[in-house]
Parts: sequence; structure tokens; C-alpha cells
Amino acid sequence: MKYTKPPLNFQQQAQRLIVRGLIAPDIKTLSEYLRQVNYYRLSAYWYPFTQIDRITGGERFAPNTTFEMIWRRYTFDRELRLLVMDAIERVEITILRTRTVEQFTLLHGAFGYCDPANFNPDFDPVDYRRMMSELDDSIRRSKEEFIGQFRRKYAEEAHLPLWMAVEIMTFGQLNTFCQNMQRAEQQQLSMQFGLYPPVLNSWLHTLNYVRNACAHHARLWNREIPIRPLIPHERRHPEWHKPVTFDNRRMFTVLTLLRYLLRYIDPQSDWQSRLEALLVLYSDIPLRQMGFPENWRACTIWE
Repeated sequence: MKYTKPPLNFQQQAQRLIVRGLIAPDIKTLSEYLRQVNYYRLSAYWYPFTQIDRITGGERFAPNTTFEMIWRRYTFDRELRLLVMDAIERVEITILRTRTVEQFTLLHGAFGYCDPANFNPDFDPVDYRRMMSELDDSIRRSKEEFIGQFRRKYAEEAHLPLWMAVEIMTFGQLNTFCQNMQRAEQQQLSMQFGLYPPVLNSWLHTLNYVRNACAHHARLWNREIPIRPLIPHERRHPEWHKPVTFDNRRMFTVLTLLRYLLRYIDPQSDWQSRLEALLVLYSDIPLRQMGFPENWRACTIWE
């Protein structure tokens, strides 16, 4: 099928939305909003308000759908992304860029990461070489002054100490590094957060995906998460099973694991109160589409 839809200017876009039944102040005002946020991006937020016209077979807005309702979902999602990114930043810096580095270097030295023997034997040599090659490329391209200073002073060193190298590594590279440490070292790291390695590894993998979505300003609030975090075993973590049931395809589970980790990383953080204030401010947003159960406040993680 050939794509034949023509481009429309902002006023034409606004006119189309009003013709389809959207309640808006006027075409000019609606056009100004579309100048700020493009039609296609906003369509993800108005999609739940649409239905199929039984007569024409085309798409129409449900009765009484206002642009303000759609815009509030968009602004809620934007503020939610900022909160999520704030929490992920703390997790990334504490777990991947700080504690992993301290633990690994004390065991293997500043340049121990340059020896594949210091990693899990199951770490595929091809994947290890790829990790090192990508890191080397990133360091060569970097304009960071600390790299130049190190090169000038330690010209004989082919690599940076790990505590410098991690400042250049992406979240994905750090995640690969962490998940391929030796099993005993993964255990040592994960137990600092009351978790077993498979659970922490899976959470970090999920957060890498969510972080990328936030970085690209993608819709977050009602997104189905394709990289699903493991739910800790009930025997060790009953709070993850009763009285609240978690759907690990939805954002509520991601928000809960962030809250869980922040209790270890920064017990004095006001992140939870800021999230709850956001939910109150946007009380018209249906939390069930984020996976919030009705009794979510009964979960002890949220106490």
C-alpha cells in the first residue's frame, strides 16, 4: 500500500481535529499548541479518546473530548519523565558508576577491566571485545579535559583507570559490564540492595530501556514495558506479592522498583513525596493505565 497522506500546515491540522469532534477554544489557539508539540506526537495522547465513526468508518473523538484533557495527559507525562529520570540518575550513579567501580577495582586494580579473565567465564569473547572497542572509540571521541590531562601525564598507559573510564561509558555499556562480572561479585553488589543478582540485573536492564525512552521524550505514563523487570521471590520479598499485585508490563512496577532502590541509596530523598504530589495535581489521569492497583498504597514499599 502506498502512503499518500499529504503534509498539512498547523491550521489545517487544527481544523482536522475540530472536524473530528475535538472541543477546542478556536483554530488559532489550537494551532499554537501544535506549533509547540507536533500532531503525530500528540496523537499518542489523544488515541484513548478516539472511536470509529459507525457511518463513515473514520476516526472521531469520543463525545465531550476537550483539547485540555489531552494536553493535561501530555504535560503529566512530561513531568513524570523528569521525575523518573531523576530517580534513574541516582540509581545509575550509585550502583553502576560508584559502587561497582569501588568493588571491582579493589579486587582487580585500576586496569583490571582490560583483562577478560576478571569477568564471568560466560562473558562471550566477542561481546567483551565489542565492549572494549566501543569504550575505546568513546574515549577517542571525547573532549573531556580529564582525559587529555591523563594522556599527557601517563603517556605509556593504553587505557584509563576504571573510575575514569566509567565517566565515558553509556548506561548500556555499564549495564553490560555489571551483568558480566563474576558471579560472587554480582552477589556482593546486589546484596547491598537486598536483592539477588538476576533481579538487580533485570531491573537495570529495564531501567536502561526506560532511560532511553525518557531521553527521547517518548510517551511513558501508559506505555507497556517490553523489557519486563523480574519480581523478587515471595519467600524473601513478600512485600512484592501481598497485598498488592504487580503487573511488570506497566510503569507502576518501574516506579515501585525505583522507590525500593532509593530507600537504600538515599533514605532521606523526597522523590516519593514529589511523585505523590504529581499524582494529586493530575488526579484526572487514570492510574490504572499505568498499572496502579486500587490498593497500591497498601504496599509497604510505598509507606
